[in-house]
Amino acid sequence: MTEVGTATASVEVNCDPQKAFDVFTKEIGRWWRRGTYYWIDKERGQEYRFEPHIGGRLVEVYDLATGEGSELGRVKTWEPGSLLEFTWRTPDWPDGVTTLVSVRFAASATGTLVTLEHSGWDAVGPDGAKMATDYSGGWGQLLGFYRDAV
Repeated sequence: MTEVGTATASVEVNCDPQKAFDVFTKEIGRWWRRGTYYWIDKERGQEYRFEPHIGGRLVEVYDLATGEGSELGRVKTWEPGSLLEFTWRTPDWPDGVTTLVSVRFAASATGTLVTLEHSGWDAVGPDGAKMATDYSGGWGQLLGFYRDAV
């Protein structure tokens, strides 16, 4: 299959790469704003949460005590301060279809450049190219929420 596009977004934050990684992963429940468009179930969703290891889940949490909710992906790469990669899927996609989100953390003159690339849209089907474009805007807004939290 031919790659149909990649959703991309980036933001610069005023901290070192390790802190930027920690806020992105450990504090995702704080910066991924509730009630926005970016939830599977806006009514039940309490926070987003990464399980911090390879194979760990990215979950839209419905029960804060147990951590259970809707699984959105699995961690593929966990390199604190450098690289986070995780699969991504939403419940309305065909069974077995996933995409890949790569988030890089690179030192810059004023802190850290955080670059997100979301690829694999060809697996989604004929709407993949449009979805890649739409997700670029969505990830851009989410990274704005993240920057505000840092």
